[in-house]
Amino acid sequence: MFEIFIAIIVLLIIIIFFLFLNFQKTKKELSDLKFLKSSQSVKYGKITEQWMPFLESFPYDPGNFRFLGSPIDGVAFNEDKIIFLEFKFSGSQLNKKQKKVKELVKDKKVEWKEIRIN
Repeated sequence: MFEIFIAIIVLLIIIIFFLFLNFQKTKKELSDLKFLKSSQSVKYGKITEQWMPFLESFPYDPGNFRFLGSPIDGVAFNEDKIIFLEFKFSGSQLNKKQKKVKELVKDKKVEWKEIRIN
C-alpha cells in the first residue's frame, strides 16, 4: 500500500514537472507572438503612412507635402502656414522624440536659417 502511495506521489511530481515545462514553452511562444505582432504593426504603419497624403481624406495638398519619416512623418506647406504632421493608427502614441518636436513647435521654438555655400 505504501509503495502505491509513493508511486502516485512520484507520478504526480513527474506530471507537474512536465506541465511546468510545457507552461514555460507556451509562455515563451506567446511572448514571441506578441513581439512579432508588434513588429508587424510598426512595419505596416511605416508603409501606410507614406501613402496617407494620397488619401481623399488628407486635408492638405499632397503636392505640398514632404515626407520625412523620422522623427515626424512629414511637413505640409500651405500658403499661410507650415504644418508638421505625424500619422498615428489605432491606439499608437507619440514616442519621446515626437513629443519633444510637438512641444518645441507649440512653444514656437522654430527657427529659419539660411546657409550659403560659396
